[in-house]
Amino acid sequence: MSDCDCHLEAHNEEQRQVLLTVFAINSVMFVVELAVGIFAQSSGVIADSLDMLADALVYGVVLAAIGKSASIKQRAARWSGVFQVALAAGIFVDVTRRAVYGSEPKSMLMMGIASVALLANARCLSLLHRHRHGEAHMRASWIFSRSDVSANAGVILAGALVWLTGSRWPDLI
Repeated sequence: MSDCDCHLEAHNEEQRQVLLTVFAINSVMFVVELAVGIFAQSSGVIADSLDMLADALVYGVVLAAIGKSASIKQRAARWSGVFQVALAAGIFVDVTRRAVYGSEPKSMLMMGIASVALLANARCLSLLHRHRHGEAHMRASWIFSRSDVSANAGVILAGALVWLTGSRWPDLI
């Protein structure tokens, strides 16, 4: 095995370990956030839990792409976007249902779990930071984690607005 092959294998193993870690974080947070979101009657928290699921699925696809051709890595990045769009459609249905039939989101639970999710996503972002300018599949992972931090801040803000106004609309928006 040449030095180049050893370097490539070490690089692939490093990517694999990072992705396994962020996969585990997102998988656990999906389950926890989904349970809290259902209990808290919060579309924002449920949406964030589904985003964690989408990220876990993305990391699974990306894990499968490690060591493969550039076209497979680009396909993995594309499928990542497809997962995000499909889950966004599901959240649209939930928000519409809650807008029509009502809900009473629990603001403190919303803010608490969104804060935990923010910490989890910040950890994922720090793990992926080194790979943010790498291959397409790793750049896609970095971009999704970066946007998740913003989404968490949005759920915290929505929870604060639900608490301040007593209205469910900030959660639905």
